[in-house]
Amino acid sequence: MKETKEKRFNFPAGSGKAITFGSALAITISWSIHKSVLWAMIHGFFSWFYVIYYVLTR
Repeated sequence: MKETKEKRFNFPAGSGKAITFGSALAITISWSIHKSVLWAMIHGFFSWFYVIYYVLTR
């Protein structure tokens, strides 16, 4: 009888397992303004910096 071993990856908390709220908000704002996937990705990368910039400039 063979034992099967599961490979488990233990990621530290907040290590990119899921999209953050700031990134999702930045992507949503960017998409509503620019309708561009490229800009949405760039703004999602900068997340809260873009959200704060948007709030201060609108």
